[in-house]
Parts: sequence; C-alpha cells; structure tokens
Amino acid sequence: MSNSRILNFVDGQFVEGAPGAFFENRNPCDNSVISLVSEADKATVDRAVDAARRALNGPWGKMAVAERAEILHKVADGITRRFEEFLEAECLDTGKPKSLARHIDIPRGAANFKIFADLVKNVATEAFQMPTPDGTGALNYSVRKPKGVIGVICPWNLPLLLMTWKVGPAMACGNAVIVKPSEETPTTATLLGEVMNEAGVPPGVYNVVHGFGPGSAGEFITTHKGVNAITFTGETRTGAAIIKASADQIRPVSLELGGKNPAIVFADCDLDKAIEGTTRSAFANCGQVCLGTERVYVERPIFDRFVARLKAAAEGLKVGVPADAASNMGPLISKEHQGKVLGYYQTAKDLGATVVTGGGRPAMDGALADGAWVEPTIWTGLGDDSAIMREEIFGPCCHVSPFDSEDEVIARANDTDYGLCASIWTESTSRAHRVAAQMETGLVWINSWFLRDLRTPFGGAKRSGIGREGGVHSLEFYTELSNICVKL
Repeated sequence: MSNSRILNFVDGQFVEGAPGAFFENRNPCDNSVISLVSEADKATVDRAVDAARRALNGPWGKMAVAERAEILHKVADGITRRFEEFLEAECLDTGKPKSLARHIDIPRGAANFKIFADLVKNVATEAFQMPTPDGTGALNYSVRKPKGVIGVICPWNLPLLLMTWKVGPAMACGNAVIVKPSEETPTTATLLGEVMNEAGVPPGVYNVVHGFGPGSAGEFITTHKGVNAITFTGETRTGAAIIKASADQIRPVSLELGGKNPAIVFADCDLDKAIEGTTRSAFANCGQVCLGTERVYVERPIFDRFVARLKAAAEGLKVGVPADAASNMGPLISKEHQGKVLGYYQTAKDLGATVVTGGGRPAMDGALADGAWVEPTIWTGLGDDSAIMREEIFGPCCHVSPFDSEDEVIARANDTDYGLCASIWTESTSRAHRVAAQMETGLVWINSWFLRDLRTPFGGAKRSGIGREGGVHSLEFYTELSNICVKL
C-alpha cells in the first residue's frame, strides 16, 4: 500500500478499481490532500464477491475452528506489532488526538479479533431428545454454519475499531467479508490487508473496496446477489436505503444507526463523576460518537452548579492536532461536516438558545485555519420540540435542561425518534435500576459512559437500528443455525 495512493484489496492483492478513477482523501486538520484513493467500480466488487466465494468453497470454508482462531490471533498480533503505523494512519484520516486513538481505537481494533476468535470456540448450541410414535425416539441437535459473504459498510468516526467489531466475528464464524470503509477514512482498512496476508489469511477472505454510496461501491455491495448479509454502522437515512436494497434478496441486515442520546443527572449524584462522564460523552472524539450525549437533563436543585461546572470543563479542553500530546479534541471529519455542525450552531442562536460556551470556530494558526475545527458548545433555554433537541448533530455540543420529577424526565428522555443509549447519574441504587428499566434504548449506563463488555448485546431501538451484535449475539447474526434431526 503506497502512502500517496490507496488501492482496493481484492483476493489478497492491491488492485485499481475503475481505470483512472481516484478521489482525494483529505486531512481534516488543514484540508490538505493525504492520498488519492482508487474508486471501485461494479467489476471490482464482482471480483471481490467471486474471490470471497472461492475462499468459502476452498481453504477457509474447510478450515477447523481452532485453526481459524489461531490465524485471527495472528491478525491481532500483526496490528499490535504495527501499532504506530496504524495509529499514524488513523489520526491522519480522522484528525483525532493520538492520546485517544492510542487508548481506544487501535488496541480495541486488535482485541476484536482475539475476543471473537476465542468466543466462537466456546459457545455451545442445543440438543433435545424427543419421543416418537414407535418408541425409539429421535435426537435433535443444532449446528452453526457461516452465512457466506458479508458486506461490511463502515463509518468514519472510529474507523478501525468499528470495522473490526464486525469483521472479527464475521471471520471467526467462517465467513468471507467485503469491507467498504468510509470514503473519509480509507487507510487503516486497507493497511489491514497487509496484516491479513502476513497472518496467513487465505486470499479472498478479507476484501476492501473503496468508494461512495449511491452509484458506487456502497450500492454495488448492497444490491449484489452474491452478498449474503449486510452489516452497517452509520446514519439512519443510509440504513433505510440499505434495508430497501436488501428487501428484494430477503437478506439479513444488522444496522447500528443514529442517536440523540440523553443523560439524566439527579440531584443526589456524585457531581464530580457526573461532570467528568458528561464531558467525555458530549465532547470525546469531537462529539463524533454515535453513543455521545446531546441532551442533558439535570434535576433543578443542582442545575446552575452543573451548568457552571460543565462550562468550565468544556473550556478546559485543548483543541489541537493529533501530534500535540496536550490536545484532547481534534477537528470534525471534514469541511462538509463542519458546515453541517456550524449550521446547527447558528440554528440554536436563531431559536434563542443561551450559548453557555462555544458556538463557533476556534482561531487556528497558519494552514490549520482551513481545517474542520469547531468549538465545544453548550446551550440552555430551548424547548424539547426544537431541532437542537430532536435532530442528531454529531458534533461536540449538548443542550442542558432542568427537570423536577422522575416521571417527567423519563417521559422527556424517551420522547425521541431514536433509542440508542442513555446515561443515568444517581447515588440511589433503587432509582438507578427503576429509571434504567424504563429507558427506551438498547444500552443504559449508570454512573458511567462508554464502558463496553464485548460479551454483551449492542444495538439500538426505534430509528437507532435493527439487531444486536456482541458476544453470542454476533454469532447469531453471522451464522445460520441449522437443526439436524436423527431418528434413533
């Protein structure tokens, strides 16, 4: 893989897609061109599907689970061995602080292969004995089979981590994958092709095709008759298009989509913990986290104190480039996304919001002035029916509202089209359990945020997604469970 040209990875080789069709990959810190990326055409996707099918019918499909797991451990070790290379590539594509990617993106990206390789060896299926009319009985048992070719369409906010979160279990279950990374962040998925070859993954098991959505690689994958299932993380509108594209094939989909996630802060909380957790949930990764908090509800007796302390925490964040060890907030992913987020910042002002802090662009020196920077922003004063409270912004911002009763805040937190996650801050154990059980979300954190045990189910309710991944739930999506009935 060249640093200046990023190619598709098909059947174990780096290949150009459509002849002469390259698009620019830009650094969000200063909008400079990092590399040119080869856009896959339909023929490239066809080649990837054919290669995946050959791998399934060949060595990968015939490989014992233990041998497959051993190879996936080597993949994880290969990422770790080239840790700094992956770190540099991820931070160039995203602009995120190296301190964040070093702690989360790269180690978790590697760990996903080991965790699911071990899991698939140790999850049992079921068996039942049943009577038969002749008295001899029958035995039923189930076996897991790979689904086949899995289309993996990935987002740009945590590119390596969220891609391997899907590729790890898919490959552990014996599938072959065709990955389409976001056009904004193509590098680490491509670099992983080199690691796959080094680890002994047979050609065709792991493929990467680059491009966009409609009329490009995304559409070619989601409409391809040779793709057996689609897994996607990204915005809800794209998820709806994928469902439509999969309907004719009656093809399973796993969708982790948008969120407008609430945090509920009760007056009896540990305020230090609530401020630290909400600061991270609102501003980490420049607010570009599907699990991030954009709606904060604070019980009235501590409302003013909470807002003042959250303001101080936001103003204490250091916006800067990845290489700056003191930086803990980078730019947004692109100038286009910057325009969207700044549009919401203006909308909040137009609606009469109180801008507690932020609301614009930070002053950056030199070439950085052309980067996709925005200020961490806090608002108060808007109603629950405003666009700021109802639409996913996906930037480093939140609105803080007071509440007076438990029933009131539960109703307000659930009054949304989305249902991905919620955070609850209280020192009352009974209240914590009582409120958590009433949240219409796939995940609830109590006195924490972003703690993830990978054995547990992950996914959203309402317009935040379909299906669950993680632990045995990933195996349920990436395998077909077949019952075998034996007459005794």
